[in-house]
Amino acid sequence: MFGAEKSIENLQQLFAETKKYVELQTEYAKLELTEKLTILLSTLILVLILIILGMVTLFYFSFTIAYVLAPYIGGLMSSFALITMFLLVLMALVYHYRQRLIVAPMVKFLANLFLRDTNKQQPKEEVSDEQPAE
Repeated sequence: MFGAEKSIENLQQLFAETKKYVELQTEYAKLELTEKLTILLSTLILVLILIILGMVTLFYFSFTIAYVLAPYIGGLMSSFALITMFLLVLMALVYHYRQRLIVAPMVKFLANLFLRDTNKQQPKEEVSDEQPAE
């Protein structure tokens, strides 16, 4: 009689532990997803800010170069045309090499972010305040 009650008690305990394990795994998955989305969004915001600042810088730099070149190539309109042609060639090169310059690094970043196993990372040595035993 005691054996049957003990096995029912063990099953109830197993069910409770399994339920707790599933809840903890769900919570862990939420935390990990939050961490990865935070990294992704912060990287996206940083890249967006750098692109905007780079565009503004390129805009002013192209005006500077156009005004510097104007006396040497025969006028302001010619220097602006030269800068425009250079930027069009640069855009064509970026488009041609977009796979190597944009897509491959983005895929590598996302794969490292979402597919790496966080459990297999090397554990960092813990710094202890305790004095070693002599």
